[in-house]
Amino acid sequence: MTDRLTDPAAAPPRLILASASPRRRELLARLGLQPDNVIAADIDETPIPSEVPRAYAKRMAREKALAVDGGDCHVLAGDTVVAVGRRILPKAEDKQTAKACLELLSGRRHKVLSAIALKAPDGTLRERISETVVRFKALSHEEIAHYLALGEWEGKAGGYAIQGSAEGLIAWISGSHSGVVGLPLFEARALLKSAGFPLG
Repeated sequence: MTDRLTDPAAAPPRLILASASPRRRELLARLGLQPDNVIAADIDETPIPSEVPRAYAKRMAREKALAVDGGDCHVLAGDTVVAVGRRILPKAEDKQTAKACLELLSGRRHKVLSAIALKAPDGTLRERISETVVRFKALSHEEIAHYLALGEWEGKAGGYAIQGSAEGLIAWISGSHSGVVGLPLFEARALLKSAGFPLG
């Protein structure tokens, strides 16, 4: 029996991206992949009481992958969590929440945990997670007000998007820049390559 992973005549696997995030799609394109379909997973994203950020991020990625019926396709899902200690910061849906997040993050380190899960057509799950430490400069009231006025915070975990003007307020990061954006490319490439996607 010929192994599909080593058979050059075999059709490459197909992929569904379980996220409506244009950022994840753009990052996936950097690996040379375009999903065959995009289906946003609809799940309850409420943390379990006492759930730590790392476990929460992994659970969310896993549940998103499992929530999408991929048929004969692989399903790639991800979740990005901004955490201060054991505290999981919310996705900012209003300006007041974003302001509170930025005031908390000002001048201090925080972690960004970006988990991914890849579900094979047979239901097998592969999982990875990246952990990045980020530190904002000490933010003045004027800098926070200016950032809030831009609207880049809308729907973003921790109230900011590193791929926007917030990057000019970040003193340093240690880890995966793409993971902070929303899809850790090193981990994603490893998962996809192990599943037979042609990534060189």
